Amino acid sequence: MKNSTKIQLMTMMFLMFFGWGAWYGQMSKYLLSTLHATGDQVGNAYLTFALASLVAPFFVGLIADRFFAAQKVMGVLNIIGGGLLYLLSQTTDPEVFFWYILAYTLCFAPNLALSNSIAMKQMQNPEKEFANIRVTGTVAWIVVTNIIGFYALGDNVAIFHIAMYSSFALGIYSFFLPDTPPKADKNASIAQIVGLDALKLFKDRSFLIFFISSILICIPLSFYYAMANPSLTDSHMSNVENKMSLGQASEVIFMLLIPFAFTRLGVKKMLIVGLIAWIIRFICFGYGDGLSSEWILYIGIILHGVCYDFFFVTGQIYTDQKAGPHIKNSAQGLITLATYGVGMGIGSKLSGIVLDMYTSNGVHDWQSVWMVPAGIAALVLVLFMLFFHERKQTA
Repeated sequence: MKNSTKIQLMTMMFLMFFGWGAWYGQMSKYLLSTLHATGDQVGNAYLTFALASLVAPFFVGLIADRFFAAQKVMGVLNIIGGGLLYLLSQTTDPEVFFWYILAYTLCFAPNLALSNSIAMKQMQNPEKEFANIRVTGTVAWIVVTNIIGFYALGDNVAIFHIAMYSSFALGIYSFFLPDTPPKADKNASIAQIVGLDALKLFKDRSFLIFFISSILICIPLSFYYAMANPSLTDSHMSNVENKMSLGQASEVIFMLLIPFAFTRLGVKKMLIVGLIAWIIRFICFGYGDGLSSEWILYIGIILHGVCYDFFFVTGQIYTDQKAGPHIKNSAQGLITLATYGVGMGIGSKLSGIVLDMYTSNGVHDWQSVWMVPAGIAALVLVLFMLFFHERKQTA
């Protein structure tokens, strides 16, 4: 790949994740503090991304991949998305906000598949080249959350203004990306697009247990994305967004450690370590305090790398190994649909319900809130340890 093309792709990833990072982790604080939304309304707002993740494979597989160049589809979607973010920033009604954020996420979610398609089309060896491109997105997330934290914009409508400008910029920039014409095969069925070809893997009991566990652990994951920022703010932690960016930094570090851990521990032990880390981090969020025991909150934040990489990234590698070359794309598509669509959808809705359950006179009982995802993660851990059996494999 030419250096100029590499820079183009890295810029694409940077703009996409810069816009996403501007609002995603801060939206709950904005809704609770500025729009005075209920917990259920916050949960519904995060539910929109899960709904969009369910729709995106059909849109990309049935329309974008068949009839239009990927970079042009991305350009149009992001320009429309920028307009929707402008309208969203003008409303102060949480109910109206829901419809705007739903419309926007429907435009944004296809970006994840489209950007991967554009990038990999330019690569001769995606296994070696893609990570260097994708990591730019994580860097962008760290940069934008630190900007928001430094200027204390977490509860300000400016988070959506930043996302709006990024969306417009990415929309215009997309038309100058390398041409990625529609795929030649227009005969793919809906079953192939959403990964139903991979259902045959369920004959393996361990893979079925892994699949169910992946869906269930996305419920606690949703609690983290939706509730961590307002919880840490209420605990009197200062510069919350800056400190939460340490989670993304740890994600990069533990990503680099995966090959070594994979060789020494194998699949099962790595997945178990990831599940235990989820339990510990939620207990830290429940019992830490920004005034007297901020170090406990830091542990919860930094554990993000272990939680995400040791379960989800390891799970992607495990899925790739189990599926083999013929259905690995279908298998990854099925896992993505189930986790980001079904699992996080359930978690987003449940997190809002739980927050309302433990809120009295406008005061949130965060300790009780965090014990719910901790309990769910503990149940997943027991299920996984009892029924998942897999020989140690090398990366």
